[in-house]
Amino acid sequence: MTTPLNLLLVEDNLNDVELVLGVLQQAGFDPRWKRVETEPDFLDELKNAPDIILSDYSMPQFNGLRAAELLKASGLNIPFILISGTVGEEVAVEAMKHGATDYLLKDRIARLPNVVQRALAQKGLVDERHRTREELVWKTAFLEAQVDAALDGILVVDNQGRQILQNQRMNDLWKIPPDIAANDDDAAQLQFVTGRTKNPQQFADKIAYLYSHPDEVGRDEIELVDGTILDRYSAPVRGRTGKYYGRIWTFRDITEQRKLAEQLRQSQKMEAVGQLAGGIAHDFNNILAVIQLQASLLEAAGNLCPEQLEYSREIGITAQRAATLTRQLLLFSRKETLQLRDLDLNKSIGDMAKMLRRSLGEAVQLDFHFARQPLCLHADAGMLDQVLLNLAVNARDAMPGGGRLIVETSAVDFDAATAAQFSPARPGAFVCLCVSDTGCGIPPEIMPRIFEPFFTTKEVGKGTGLGLATVFGIVQQHKGWINVYSEIGRGTTFRIYFPRLAALSGPKDEEPVLSAMRGGNETILFVEDDFLLRPSALKVLCQLGYRVFAATNGAEALDIWKRHRDEIFLLLTDLVLPDGITGTDLGRRLLQENPKLKVIYTSGYSTEVVGGEFSFVEGVNFLNKPFQVQKLAQTIRERLDKPV
Repeated sequence: MTTPLNLLLVEDNLNDVELVLGVLQQAGFDPRWKRVETEPDFLDELKNAPDIILSDYSMPQFNGLRAAELLKASGLNIPFILISGTVGEEVAVEAMKHGATDYLLKDRIARLPNVVQRALAQKGLVDERHRTREELVWKTAFLEAQVDAALDGILVVDNQGRQILQNQRMNDLWKIPPDIAANDDDAAQLQFVTGRTKNPQQFADKIAYLYSHPDEVGRDEIELVDGTILDRYSAPVRGRTGKYYGRIWTFRDITEQRKLAEQLRQSQKMEAVGQLAGGIAHDFNNILAVIQLQASLLEAAGNLCPEQLEYSREIGITAQRAATLTRQLLLFSRKETLQLRDLDLNKSIGDMAKMLRRSLGEAVQLDFHFARQPLCLHADAGMLDQVLLNLAVNARDAMPGGGRLIVETSAVDFDAATAAQFSPARPGAFVCLCVSDTGCGIPPEIMPRIFEPFFTTKEVGKGTGLGLATVFGIVQQHKGWINVYSEIGRGTTFRIYFPRLAALSGPKDEEPVLSAMRGGNETILFVEDDFLLRPSALKVLCQLGYRVFAATNGAEALDIWKRHRDEIFLLLTDLVLPDGITGTDLGRRLLQENPKLKVIYTSGYSTEVVGGEFSFVEGVNFLNKPFQVQKLAQTIRERLDKPV
């Protein structure tokens, strides 16, 4: 196989040209060549960027030294080999100084292929170094531009703590004077920066600690003397081999974020206090009204002495002032932090019962269903009250014509398999607070925004949009999470999970794995439209040994039923399905065709809400989402084994 070679010959002797071409062809090259004899022609051919140039030393109108000189001036990386029969060592050295790559005597022309290969290899190395250098220059320029354009202050130091890179944002955040920023005195800059913090010693100690622990990643907040709050992050800089090169520091101004967060927290508390005040105003004002009434009766009796009459009037005036204070409570809020303590969720909610009934009014039926055992958690009792009150008031507003509000508590244990089905659930022991209403429901397009601060669908003046944001913030502060299920016209269920306190006993046994559960080989028709839940549940059912037909809606389920009616033993279906056929509709139609079919319904709503014309019993013909794997296996097995 021949090697293509784009060759430029600077030669006036055609015999020598044929000799060179013949030697190259015998060595396996396929030369595509051009020949020039003058300087203008040489410069024109350089524009075509040949692979290599072979040049005679002396010609009537041109010479090899001049050609090498012109090539060097062009900046092109093209190998230049000088070939002549008269060149001595001194001339050859001079040619190399002028830019020639190599030289060769004509009486040794047989060595030309080796010289050409060596020159081309050298050219490849030079090109690669040039590309590497260009790439390094480009990347360096790009990174420097990124650093300069960053909104964070950036400081990079070497493994001795000496400054390598610092952007202008760093200077602006710390208000470093230009003379100090431009100085190479790192100690002076560190001293200035340390003096700008409210706690210089703590700042200095943290710097020293991170420098003495190269692998440590640090993140904290720093308050400056002018009130600025900086989020500080520091991490080691290591190469691919793990070599430690230094440390990078970033500083972000989060002052406005902290102010906004504080304003939001205060707004949330204002709304919560207003809701609480509204709940107690009725009772308190009734008491004040009695006091005022009795004072008026005393005055009307007409047999009081002047001193007693004065006392009576003072009582009435004082009661009126007290009534004014109750109205002012709606506009009052005070700053406070979380006051965490161990408490029983059942008792905490029970203490709120009377106030909730007052807040909801007579049109809303309020039912409580408490877990039989105490539900212990570490929480702020006042914040839990806010969560329940905000959810209750939201539910009341969703039921303007009246309805039903159900508050349930339960203990829940999630294993890894169950938690994986429902983000952001995690394995562990939790208490669950479930608040369900029979109101108008939340439209699907609104659902992603319900926890946004100040987002509300209520009329102006009837809501601030902070109620659910308050709930979300409090739940997060308590390291919990919220699952929400809603259907237009059917109501909404908020299920809130908080970490449950562990009993003072040995470590809890791990939940049984799938292989230890009772499964079977029956055929199940599984209907679920949630694309995340469906594959997870399908996998569990298959691992339990069941044969499963899966459908995403009622129409698909009916089509499967027509083809496999005699094979299916059990229908496992979500209650809320798309495309017009609900889970109950599907169950009713299939039971009409096969009364022996076993049916289990699932839903995010509690059994209290989804009841209606059907009788749902948790763990019998109903599974509440998120269901535990063990619960799913047990319910299916018991349902299949139960005689018709």
